[in-house]
Amino acid sequence: MEQFRREYARLCAAAGATPQEAVLRRLREPGGARARLDLTAQSLSLQTCGALGRLLPGAAPFAALALGDCGLSEEGVKLLLHGLCSNTTVKSLDLKGNNLRTVGAEALGKLLRQNKSIQSLTLEWNSLGMWEEGFSFFCQGLGANNFLQRLDLRNNQINHQGAGELAVALTQNASLQELDLRWNNIGLLGGRALLNCLHRNKTLKRLELAGNNVPGDILKAVEQALDHNQDREAILSEAQNQVCILNKEVLNLKDEKNKQFVDFMDTVDKQKEEKAKSERMSAARVSQLQEALDEQHSIMNSLKAKLQMTEAALALSEQKVHNLGELLNAMKQEQTSVAECHFRELRQQKQESADREGKLLHDLSAASEKNLLLRNQVDELERKCKVQQDQLFQVKQDLANTTAELKLRAVQAEERLEMEKRRFKQSLEDMESLRVKEVDHMTQHIEASERSMQDRIQRLETIRISLEEELCQVKAAALAERGQAEEELMKARSQARLEEQQRLEHLEEKLRLMTESRDEAQNCCLKQKEMVAEAQARAKQLSLHADGLRRRLEELQQDLNSKEEEKATEVNKVKVELQEQIGHLEAERTVQDGLREKIAALERQLKALSNNHREALLDKEGEISLLLEKLRMKEAEITRVREEEAQRASFLQNAIMAYVQGPPFGTHSSRK
Repeated sequence: MEQFRREYARLCAAAGATPQEAVLRRLREPGGARARLDLTAQSLSLQTCGALGRLLPGAAPFAALALGDCGLSEEGVKLLLHGLCSNTTVKSLDLKGNNLRTVGAEALGKLLRQNKSIQSLTLEWNSLGMWEEGFSFFCQGLGANNFLQRLDLRNNQINHQGAGELAVALTQNASLQELDLRWNNIGLLGGRALLNCLHRNKTLKRLELAGNNVPGDILKAVEQALDHNQDREAILSEAQNQVCILNKEVLNLKDEKNKQFVDFMDTVDKQKEEKAKSERMSAARVSQLQEALDEQHSIMNSLKAKLQMTEAALALSEQKVHNLGELLNAMKQEQTSVAECHFRELRQQKQESADREGKLLHDLSAASEKNLLLRNQVDELERKCKVQQDQLFQVKQDLANTTAELKLRAVQAEERLEMEKRRFKQSLEDMESLRVKEVDHMTQHIEASERSMQDRIQRLETIRISLEEELCQVKAAALAERGQAEEELMKARSQARLEEQQRLEHLEEKLRLMTESRDEAQNCCLKQKEMVAEAQARAKQLSLHADGLRRRLEELQQDLNSKEEEKATEVNKVKVELQEQIGHLEAERTVQDGLREKIAALERQLKALSNNHREALLDKEGEISLLLEKLRMKEAEITRVREEEAQRASFLQNAIMAYVQGPPFGTHSSRK
């Protein structure tokens, strides 16, 4: 503010005029971001207006400028408003009581067109409506402005024509929110014009028309339109807030996704590193296997024999799977027959209950007829008959209630039976579909493995011709099966201690064979010793992994026993294990050209496969027994309900018969 004061004094001195003391005093006041230059009721000269007009363009050190009741001349107003056209800091302008005319109105219109910072404009007591041409220019500027929010035009002698021009400007303006037109001469026509413009203007929230001779119905319509605009603005603000919130949430989600992607890439890199390590290890192991290939040619005949044995075992397992499927079909048919028998029994019970109800109704009708005859014959017992009729009506109501209750219980029992049937059918269908898929998948893999084995046998026959060609093919196969060997080792860790003992026996047999062949060649003996040491280390590792996996299996078994809801996951787990075993069988067959250990592992996997099938069938049989037990419980409950219904019906029948027969006269009189 001090710099603004010095500039003002300099401009006044340059123009040869004395700076006004009142202006200097106002400029000495401390300013800030929201400072206000208040020159109200100060008579400003033309030189002062010119100096201020040259200082106002750009950024002024105040946000509000008050020039009310300053007696500004037409030229002074023009200079001030010209300077404000390019101002960017003044938000509020007060020109109250300056008797502005045509030039001032035109300057105001130009200001509204060019200025983009003024939000509040006070023009009270200026008689702008008297100058039609100037007010028209002012209204055009107002229509082109999109920044002004509050406009005060009180006591400006605006007639209905000026109100019409102002209405046209309001239809074009999209920023004005408050307009004060009190104490003018708008009248009926002007009020209608303003009301019509509110149908197109959606931003005006407050319009004051008091003291304008506007009818009350128009004022009410204007208030309704303004209320509509306020509601619309509130809805828009709420929608904008929601949009902002949604944008923030979207950004947060994007950040989370980016973090997840970075984490995923890190895990991928770690997996790649682990894969590279496993490839290096497998390469070293393949080199060792290549050295052992020279010793495997002597046992090819035994391998072929074992291959035939494994094929026979596979055929036997396939036959067992087929037998198990037939057993499942038989169980399914038996369950359907049991369900049909239960349904027929329920329908028969329902029919019997309906017959009992008909008989009871017939007895009630006979009793009522007999009661009417007794009432006509004996006049002395009229009061007693009335009491008995009331009792009979109560008995009918009780009978209706009991019949309704019986029907409701029968319906509930049928619904529960239907639900049990659907659940049982769904479980049977799931078991059947799972079994069919597993059998198809196993047959496909077995056929593929048989074809691959036939191809391998042909290649082995060709390998006998040339040792060098055999080594090349084995190297290529070993490189291709390097990853499968690692997977095989990871899966072999889940075998039981029985398999570990079998492997140890196999390794001991292999060691014995190696010792026997040591006499033939000293170099071969050294290689076999290295392989024995490696096999023993591998056996130790597998024993450690088998112990850990056994503990894990025990924990999983406890979890499965504690949660009945995980039966579906148990079925999926069995399926995955079957697929893994089949894949393991394929991997074993692919390496049977030089690895005797894999043939033995294939046999053990077939045994494990049959055990898994047997366990799955036992689980399913347990589920079927549970369902049968539930059906027996439901049947017992139905028989109990049926006995209760028969007992109640017998009680009702005895009561009705006792009532129809009626006690002697003396008994009734004594009770009465």
